[in-house]
Parts: sequence; structure tokens; C-alpha cells
Amino acid sequence: MSGSHTALVTGGSRGIGAAIAQRLADDGFSVIAPTRAEMDLGSNASIDAYTSSLTQAIDVLVNVAGINRIATLPEISSQDMEDTLQTNLIAPFRLIRAVAPQLMENRFGRIVNVSSIWSLVGKTGRVSYAMSKAGINGMTRSLAVELAPFNILINAVAPGYVLTDLTRHNNSETELREICKGIPLQRMAEPTEIADVVAFLCSDRNSYMTGQTIVVDGGYTCL
Repeated sequence: MSGSHTALVTGGSRGIGAAIAQRLADDGFSVIAPTRAEMDLGSNASIDAYTSSLTQAIDVLVNVAGINRIATLPEISSQDMEDTLQTNLIAPFRLIRAVAPQLMENRFGRIVNVSSIWSLVGKTGRVSYAMSKAGINGMTRSLAVELAPFNILINAVAPGYVLTDLTRHNNSETELREICKGIPLQRMAEPTEIADVVAFLCSDRNSYMTGQTIVVDGGYTCL
């Protein structure tokens, strides 16, 4: 895919998003990675204002940005639930809806939504996050059918544990080692390994895969 193609990547300033933005740039894409100041995914008005101000045609959309506020059922607040669904599910939907008309007109497009293993397996305190990511998977399948006649391929990638700065910040070295013991490959993914999968889905090499949720978790969900 040539540099004439433009990719919009949310959450591109750190972690998995930064790795994806860099990989796509290395592959010749013109990458747009708005900061939160430029587009606040917690605000529909901000999303709409940003997308309406774009001057470049978007060929590829990668929805990476998300929040994960951990709380058990008695503890979780309605605001946390609403914020999580807004950022993780409603915002990606609005972005897809904003860029879809142009993709349909061009009869070409690639969309990748970053999901999570917690959309497929359960863990205490992840109810709002799991709901939002399961919604991402469902949205991906439905839109794959709807957009296929326009040569628009949409897939989800569901990472397991990824060794990002946030993961390191939230877990001690002892906790990280214990997590790795529960992963068949005995290690966490590097952000670049997730980016490699996303890059394939965004490329011309992917010509027939759509509507799929691809799990990249070192075998964690096989247990």
C-alpha cells in the first residue's frame, strides 16, 4: 500500500497505539494520530467537530484508544460505566460512521477495532470494560456484512496481556512474573507484535478477511 493512503489512529501517543502508528508510518502510510486535546473521545461534540474538520481523505481507521476502570459490581459507578462505553464503543462507532461515506464512495477501506481478551473471557472487576469490548466485536461483525459490498474490510484484534508502560506501572515485577506464568507462551506481548497483526489487516495483503475478532494472547484464552 503506498504512501498515498492515509490512516487515522486513535490512542496513537503511547503503548499499542504508538506502535501501530509507527508501524503504519514505516509501511508508507500518512498517519494522523490526534491527541486528546484535538479530539476528546469522551465528547461526541469533539468527535464530530474533529472529523468534520479533516481535510485529508481517510482510507484506513484504527480504533485503539480506550479506558479500563476496574471495579466490582457493587463498587462501579454509573458515571464510570457510561464513560467506558462512550470511549470504548460509542466513539469508535461515531468515527466509523464519519469516515464510512467516503470509503463507500471510493469502494475501498480498512477498519481495525482494538478489542480485548476480556471480551471473550471473564475477570473480576472488568464488567464495564468487557461490555464495551464485546460490543466492539459485535459491531465489527455487523458492519463487516454491511460494508463488504463496498470493498471495506473491518476486523477486530483482541490482545491479551501486553507489556506497555501502563502494564508496568500497574503491576510490580513479582505480579508481572505471576501473570506470565498463566500465559502458555510464558511472556506478555510486545506492542510491536500487536502492531504487526494490525498492519496486515490494514494492508492490501488482506483482501478477504473481514468480520473477524483475531485473538493475540500467547494462548491465554486456550486455557
